[in-house]
Amino acid sequence: MSLLTLEGFLFLLRWFHFLAGITWIGILYYLNLVQTPYFATDLGGQARSAMMRGLVPNALWWFRWGAMFTFLTGWTIVLTHIATGTGSMPYYTLILTGGTLGTLMWYNVWFVIMPRQRLAIASAEAVAAGGQADPEAAKQAPLAGRASRTNTMFSIPMLFFMGAARHLSIVNAETPNYHVYFAVVLILAALFEANVFIGNAAVQKRLATVSGTIHLGLALTVVLYLAAEILL
Repeated sequence: MSLLTLEGFLFLLRWFHFLAGITWIGILYYLNLVQTPYFATDLGGQARSAMMRGLVPNALWWFRWGAMFTFLTGWTIVLTHIATGTGSMPYYTLILTGGTLGTLMWYNVWFVIMPRQRLAIASAEAVAAGGQADPEAAKQAPLAGRASRTNTMFSIPMLFFMGAARHLSIVNAETPNYHVYFAVVLILAALFEANVFIGNAAVQKRLATVSGTIHLGLALTVVLYLAAEILL
């Protein structure tokens, strides 16, 4: 295979997609599974200001650009398949399930998490310089936290369906009900995304812990998988 062919072009896109995705999701897991719980401890609380001014901005740079390049390469792969007719409906169905969740995750990174993290970093720098903390930073922090934990939850079914598109035969019905299946995916994704802004006490309680976030992600994966098995 030559890299100058369509197949080679798609391979390179997937390679960049994997590289960017590993960077993005790796830092997402670090922030939610390691850093945030650490900040909640006594020692972490003492180190928080220095880390917010030193380590966190660097981590967030890789985080947001990893998200952007994952988003751009992923949709370029899908659109290339559509334009060249090299994909199949079962492939599109499963890859777009992951892609829908991934797109919401990208949106959360760039338009929900990052603006509020910038407020938090600026507030920490102001305090370190002898000024006052920005009360708006503390006010906006819970929203950023919910968006970040929702992204962690979404990443579990997202990765499942990205892998399933090539490596798991789920679409087996003679007449798959694609419209109903996609309606289920969109409704569930929209409900969890709405929870970031509107809030549901029961869901927020589970998202407040690492184990609860992982369990919700696994549960959403099972529900979407069963919907695919039944409808497709």
